[in-house]
Amino acid sequence: MLVDEKKISWDDKVTDYIPEFKLYDPYVTAEFTIKDLLTHRSGLGLGAGDLMMFPDSNTFTKKDIIHNLRFLKPVSSFRTKFDYDNNLYIVAGEVVARVSGKSWEDFIEQRIMQPLGMTMSAASITRLKNKTNIISAHAPVNGKVQPIQMDWSETANAAGGIYSNLTDMGKWAIMQMNNGKYGDSLKKQLFSEAVHEDMWAPQTIIDVRGLSPYNTHFAAYGLGWFLADVKGYKQASHTGGLAGIVTQVTLLPELKLGIIVLTNQQSGAAFTAITNTIKDSYLGITGTDRVKQMHDRVVKGQAEAKAITDKIWTAIEAQQKKNTPPDFKLFTGTYTDKWFGDVVISQKNNKPWFDSKRSPRLTGELLPYKANTFIVKWDDRSMDADAYVVFSMDKTGKATGITMEAISPLTDFSFDFQDLDLKRVE
Repeated sequence: MLVDEKKISWDDKVTDYIPEFKLYDPYVTAEFTIKDLLTHRSGLGLGAGDLMMFPDSNTFTKKDIIHNLRFLKPVSSFRTKFDYDNNLYIVAGEVVARVSGKSWEDFIEQRIMQPLGMTMSAASITRLKNKTNIISAHAPVNGKVQPIQMDWSETANAAGGIYSNLTDMGKWAIMQMNNGKYGDSLKKQLFSEAVHEDMWAPQTIIDVRGLSPYNTHFAAYGLGWFLADVKGYKQASHTGGLAGIVTQVTLLPELKLGIIVLTNQQSGAAFTAITNTIKDSYLGITGTDRVKQMHDRVVKGQAEAKAITDKIWTAIEAQQKKNTPPDFKLFTGTYTDKWFGDVVISQKNNKPWFDSKRSPRLTGELLPYKANTFIVKWDDRSMDADAYVVFSMDKTGKATGITMEAISPLTDFSFDFQDLDLKRVE
């Protein structure tokens, strides 16, 4: 909409609007455009820096996130590879705010939701006027699905803060499939057809191998949309995922088909099964049980992950039976990472313990595993994100730094422990 109003263009440099925006490479900083913010081709790794906003309840501000992007090291060359990045959408939201003169949340509600009549929607959970009929987030905790804490970092609304329902989302999807037109006889226009073509034009190539059962030959990311050919039709889609809540919107505009699946649990396989079952009925595909197909895939993935984690816990139990724990005083202290801040390794109730200062839900017991490697078992068992904590040692045998890595292949990519480089400061 701001492009239509000629207040910005896709190829404007981000630093023209956010002078303090910096990435690790000065060349990439100077060349980075608004389009680059939206297309996941920055060179940063999958979910880079997401620990600044995930899990919820951390203390990072939007200003902190924008500043700390400069410390995230790229894993690929600029504009060469697709790797999903939430933080650059937070930056895009800040561009909207600085250009429009109103917060991203106000802009979305006033310029999109209100014209479309999305009366039950809001740009964040805290802005919902009526919370009497709102879902609870659910996740497996110790093998049983149950309600979990549902809050959200307000700094990250532009990356995933919107709350809505099927009625309101239907209005938005119908507008999208009508190239920005809405209202009686589609006489009103939210954005131009030209800008809509930009949004649904391929920008970043995505590998299609294993992507789809629909004879898909090509896939790409547009401006905020996954794009693919599906049985000869153009498909625009996107998913959303927070702890205990996952969603999917799928549009096949040539069929005037929009499929919206909103869930209060965190199985992407569930929304995929529902979407594909509906899609099959429009594409004339019969004889495939999408629920069974996705269920079998989940069972296989869970079994593979369980084999990995069971091996870890067996090794830890064996270690504990030896009754020769390492001298934990060699590891205690405060460690800091340039973008994530301080982590304190201490002893609580005679147990080795991990505490993140800026993300307080990342707290848990450290269990000796092998040599200078421990496993952190998070107190919050809904996260499924236990991780290796590997200490580097100096010549005296004292710990000087920490690197981390999630144990389970099913851990959400937003737990980007692998990007941390913690150094002892005291």
